Amino acid sequence: MIDIADLKVSTKPRRVDAGAQVMRRAERLPVLSFVETGRLALGIAQDGHLINQVGVLEGPCWLDLSAAVLQQASAMDAVAATKLTLIDVALEDVREMLRQMEPTARRLLVDMALAHRRQTDYALSRLGKDAESRCAEWLLSHAVRRREGVLAIELVERKRSIAAHLGITPETFSRVLRHLRDQSLISGSGRLLHVTNAKALRAVARF
Repeated sequence: MIDIADLKVSTKPRRVDAGAQVMRRAERLPVLSFVETGRLALGIAQDGHLINQVGVLEGPCWLDLSAAVLQQASAMDAVAATKLTLIDVALEDVREMLRQMEPTARRLLVDMALAHRRQTDYALSRLGKDAESRCAEWLLSHAVRRREGVLAIELVERKRSIAAHLGITPETFSRVLRHLRDQSLISGSGRLLHVTNAKALRAVARF
């Protein structure tokens, strides 16, 4: 993993007051920031204030290392929850260090960054969806086409675990499944479900 001690730091640590927005979605910064002390809230901000929160970072840690590794823009907004001490490292210095890494280690780091970015994108996409849309999306992503051409979903996990993954209660998950059955979008009960109207279910999932 990238260690702040292995990188050239040409600037002094900077102080950031609580409430300040330190990262914006879709923004490409010339530096990668290391959070030496303090805590940040991550999510979607409006007018500098988080309206939806998906996580928290507490120093010492990197701020959006995945974006730097993948050479992408920031995935989400970050607002200082407490006073921060940040150390900025030139992005080109980070990339030069990556180029010098042993190929297998670099590939592993990139794979980890990709997995983290996908999780972040998924978490953010869920914020704009209601419980029914989340459930429909989950059903479609876990559906497997069987030999007879039917899309089937086997509930390997307990419904409680699936509901927690979707950010809803088990009762809500069960209610949504009943509603989708009533609309003839899915069928079946217990641990095996079938998609009976994939097109309509995709519309519910907002694909």
